[in-house]
Formats: sequence, structure tokens, C-alpha cells
Amino acid sequence: MKSCKALRVLSSSIPHSEFRIPHWITVTLAEAINKAEQVLSTHGVPDARFDAEVLLRHALGRDRAWLLAHIQDGLADEHLGIFERAIKRRALREPLQYITGRQEFWGLDFLVTPDVLIPRPETELIIETALGSVPDRNKPIAVVDLCTGSGCIAVSLAKELPSARIFATDTSAKALEVARENARGHGVSGGIRFLEGDLFGPLEELDIEDQVDIIVSNPPYVPSGDRRTLQPEVRDYEPAAALFAGADGMDIHRRIIEKAQRFLRGNGFLIMEMGLGQAEKLGQRVRDSGGYDSPRVLKDLAGIERVIEARKV
Repeated sequence: MKSCKALRVLSSSIPHSEFRIPHWITVTLAEAINKAEQVLSTHGVPDARFDAEVLLRHALGRDRAWLLAHIQDGLADEHLGIFERAIKRRALREPLQYITGRQEFWGLDFLVTPDVLIPRPETELIIETALGSVPDRNKPIAVVDLCTGSGCIAVSLAKELPSARIFATDTSAKALEVARENARGHGVSGGIRFLEGDLFGPLEELDIEDQVDIIVSNPPYVPSGDRRTLQPEVRDYEPAAALFAGADGMDIHRRIIEKAQRFLRGNGFLIMEMGLGQAEKLGQRVRDSGGYDSPRVLKDLAGIERVIEARKV
């Protein structure tokens, strides 16, 4: 690869703050990473070096093994502009996943756009819990995924449960476009029916009441008053409709708990992700509904109560 003449990141501005990136002259890929790390660190980006490397690999279209083997190569002009734009976007605190358009979840590669919430590792606990409730993964069962977003839960379950019928709903047509693309990319389109609408609304005409084995959901659960405390990557870029759910963050959970009983078969499971400090109130809500056994709360790898599971009596 030929050495680049200069890494032309020009001065710009962000409302309410100055944003100045120095003129770079870069010879090797290693130097490009070092300079990008400096810029990202200056603008408060966590894990700046990791992000700089990922964005360089994105610009080059190469994996990490290739990058390490060619780390002293020059950065070709053809990749220069892509890398510059990516670093500027990340310096503005745009999420790394929206820049690269990809995020790994459950060992699978997912397309993500600003129309969907970025899949988080802790949400994999929903998959683990759901699979733990299925004694025979080849048995035909019905699964509903509410607030599907990118489709990461529905697609992951479809890969693990090849005989399952999965219904995935979301209020966002654009999110469903992303979810359908992810289903196609992983070869599971035939097992998932994506439906636009609010929670159970699109299921009303499907005649599946009392027939669903598992209902899963990663609903919005951030209290509206917590907006200012969020990282700018979340607050300023991820879709608000996928984040916030009323004063205590549990508006959607309450609706799901009430309505899920209509669709679950006897001994069917309701499995939902939740936020920090919500387990006690949601557990009480489940018990007060009278339609479920005593709920089970599961902790993520950080020790946070993350998933609540309830079985219909």
C-alpha cells in the first residue's frame, strides 16, 4: 500500500463547544491509530484506542489479524477519507456501531442503524433464559418478541429453535426493515413474522391467544427523568422511543404483564429485561396480577438484576 500524503482532518465546530482536530501527517497504520486515539481521548471517548482500531479496520475493510500483520504499512489515500470521516463522527460521540453499521450479539453479526437500539451483551440473558425453558429445542413452539428493534432476540432464538414460530412486533416501520434484513442475513426469515404495531396489537387478528409458549421483550425501561445522566452516545443518538418509558421506566412492563396472560398458554413463560432497581416493583406487579407463579429474577454478569421471568399458572 502506498503511504498517504496527509490525514486531512480539518477544524470544525460543535454547538456549545469548540471542536478542533490537528492536521495529521501519517505514514503507517500504527501512526494513524495513535493519532486517532489522541483525538478521541481529547473528546472524552471511552476506550479510544479500541475505537480507533475498529474504525481503521472499518475503513480498510479488513479484520484485526490482517491489521496486526500490516501495522507498519502506509495508509493509502483511497482509505483516508473514510477513516477521517469515521473519526470525526466518533469524536462527536456518535456510537461506534452506527458508524460501522454492525454489532455482535449471541455470536452473530447484526446490522444496526440509528433507527434501532444497539444490542447489548446483557440482553443475551434473555436468550439464555428462554432457551432454559425449552426442554426440546426441536419441538414446535410459538414465541412472541415484543419491541423487537433490530430483531436480535427474535433472530437469535430462531437460530437456536429451528422449529419455532416467532412473531416479532415493533411500532417502528424503519426498525422492522432492519430486523427483516437481519433475519434474511442469518437465513431465518421463514421462521419469523414481523408485524408493525404497539406490543400485542398486531397479534389480535392472528388467533393465537392461549397458544404462545414464550413471550420475550427488551422494552424501553429508562425513567424519563434520567435522560440527562445518560452517556451522549445513548442520549443523543439512540432512538428515544426505545429508551424511555415514563417516570419510573416501567410503563411498558406493566402493560406487557397485564396483557401477556391472554396470549400465553398454561405454563408459558414471560421473560423481560429490566433496569437497575426495578426488580422489586415488577416482581410485585407480577404477583398482584394473579396470573403467574412467583417470578424469578436473574442477574447479569455485572451482578445487576436484569431479567424477570414469570410462568403463567
